[in-house]
Amino acid sequence: MAELASMSKYEAYKDSGEGWISKVPEHWEIKKLKHIFFEKKHTQNMSLNCGSISFGKVVTKDDDKIPHSTKASYQEVLSGEFLINPLNLNYDLISLRIGLSEIDVVVSAGYIVLKNKVNMSKEYFKYLLHRYDVAYMKLLGSGVRQTINFNHIANSLLLMPPMHEQTAIANFLDKKTAQIDEAIAIKEKQIELLKERKQIIIQQAVTQGLNPAVPMKDSGVDWIGKIPEHWNEVTKIKYISSLKGRQGWQGLKAEEYTDEGPHVLSSAHFNNYIINWNKCPRVSYERYLMDTNIQLQIGDILLMKDGANMGKLAFVSDLPGPACLNSHLLLFRSLKDKHSGNIYFNSKYMFFHMMCVEFQDYVKINGTGATFLGISQESIGNYQLCLPPMDEQEMIVSFLEKESLRYDEAISQQQAQIEKLKEYKTTLINSAVTGKIKVPGVV
Repeated sequence: MAELASMSKYEAYKDSGEGWISKVPEHWEIKKLKHIFFEKKHTQNMSLNCGSISFGKVVTKDDDKIPHSTKASYQEVLSGEFLINPLNLNYDLISLRIGLSEIDVVVSAGYIVLKNKVNMSKEYFKYLLHRYDVAYMKLLGSGVRQTINFNHIANSLLLMPPMHEQTAIANFLDKKTAQIDEAIAIKEKQIELLKERKQIIIQQAVTQGLNPAVPMKDSGVDWIGKIPEHWNEVTKIKYISSLKGRQGWQGLKAEEYTDEGPHVLSSAHFNNYIINWNKCPRVSYERYLMDTNIQLQIGDILLMKDGANMGKLAFVSDLPGPACLNSHLLLFRSLKDKHSGNIYFNSKYMFFHMMCVEFQDYVKINGTGATFLGISQESIGNYQLCLPPMDEQEMIVSFLEKESLRYDEAISQQQAQIEKLKEYKTTLINSAVTGKIKVPGVV
C-alpha cells in the first residue's frame, strides 16, 4: 500500500460521471460500452472444442460430456474476443465473469461475446473489464435468476485512455500482478508445508507416543506396524466407542426449520474442525426429542460418512444449547469399561487420531457407491487401533494442543499476509486502470 501512495498522479482530473470509476485523468475519454464493443453475432462452429469462463479466464471443457445436440447450439468465441457469463449473477458474487479469450472455443448460447469496434490494448481492457465486472456489472439485471443481456450493459461508461497509456498500464499490471501472484503462491506453499509438518507431529504422537526411546512391539496388524510395548492390544473402534447416526425423523422438510429451538448440524456448518453454530438451522423440541441417539454433548466427535466431504471431522468443544446432527454425520463417544467404569479414550485424543492419514485413508478405501460414495457404520466400526493408557492419552492431547496452536498461529499469519497481497492487487489494478496513479512509462 505504501508503494501506491508514493506513485505519481496525473496533473489534472475530471469527474467521470460514474461512481465506480470516480475521477479520472482530464485527458482520458469516457465512452459507453456500446461505442467500444459490439455483440458478436451467434456463430456455430462444430470443429472447435467446448469452453466456458472460469474465474475470469476462458477455459476448455470436456467435449465427451457435452451432447452433440447441445454443442450444436453453442456459439463461437475466438482468441482476442471478450466473453461474458451473464447468467445467474446473484448466485455467484465472487468469480470474475468477464474474460479475454486466448483460445478458440464454442460456448453456451447464453453467453455474450464482445468484439472491439475501436483500436485498443486488449490487455488493458481485460483489467478494466474485470474491475467493471466486480464493481458494477453484478449490480445489473433483475428477476430471481438475475440474468442480463447486451442491452443491460450497452450504456455502461468505460474509460479510453490514449493508446500508449493503455499499453503502459497493461505492461505495468502484467509485471506487478505476476510478482504478487508469485508471492501468494510462495505463501500458499508455506501454508501447505506447515500443515504437513503439523500432520506429521500428530501422526507420530498418536501412533508412537511422545518418547522415541520407549521399547516397541509388533502390533500384529500390517498397517499399524510397531507400537509402544506398554500400549493396549489392538482393538476395533466399535468395542470402545458408540457410533450413532440419525435413525429417526429422516422425513424432516426444510419448511419445518424454525428461528428458535435446537440446532441441526450438518457438514456444511463446520470447517477446519470448528463448528459455526450461527449457520445451523433449528427444529422444534418435539423433533429433537424423537431421536436421543443424535443429541450432542460436549466432547463428541463428528464424521461426515458420505458424499464429497466423506471423512470430514468436527469436535464439539461447545454447545449453544440443545443440538443434534443430520443423517449424513456419524457421532463418536467413548464407551465405559464394564469392569472399571472408566471411559476407554480421551475424546480429544481420538479426535487427533481420526485426523491422521491412517484413519482418513481407511475411510476413503472403504467407501462404496458408484455415484454417491459412502462408508457404512459397520465398516467404520471395524477400524483397528491401539490405545495408550489414559494418563498418556492426556499427555499426548496436552502436547498436541500446544503444537497445533503454534502451527495454526503460523498458518493464520501466512493467510493474513495472503489476504493483504490480494487486497493490494485489487487496489493496484483499480488505481491503474482508472488513472488514480500514473504508471511508469507514461509521460
